[in-house]
Amino acid sequence: MTQRVELAAVIDRLAIDALITEYAVTVDDGDWSAYEQLFAPRGRADYRSAGGIEGGADEVAAWLAETMRMFPVRQHLIANRRLEFGTLDQDVGDTARVQADYLNPMRFPDREGAPKSTAPDFECGGRYRFALLRTGAGWRLRQVVVEEKWRRITERPHAAPAGH
Repeated sequence: MTQRVELAAVIDRLAIDALITEYAVTVDDGDWSAYEQLFAPRGRADYRSAGGIEGGADEVAAWLAETMRMFPVRQHLIANRRLEFGTLDQDVGDTARVQADYLNPMRFPDREGAPKSTAPDFECGGRYRFALLRTGAGWRLRQVVVEEKWRRITERPHAAPAGH
């Protein structure tokens, strides 16, 4: 491998890493327009293993916008990324696959009269499978598949009744 090819591979890896990070940030921030822009034309996402839907990026963004309202605090952590480049039309490096583990703590809204909490109420973890495509606009997501492996819900204490 020449130095030029090695440098191109490093640049691609950094760009793909930035795209995966941007994916997590857009979901956590609820920026659904930016979420859609991360996808290639006809890009799809599959959240069925986590109780969600499968569909085009616009359809899934609308579903996420509605669903994530119940979690005003979210923090996606994506780690253990395995990256593999592929080929498209005999041009090396036009596609890539990333397998990455995630941890996603979230918090429900504070209830009226309940003590304020900063601890997560809901946590889940699993694995993402991302399929990526190099486009004229850079690397974009062709497919995102969520494979939820576990979840935990923690009940917060209710406020004491008035007069106690």
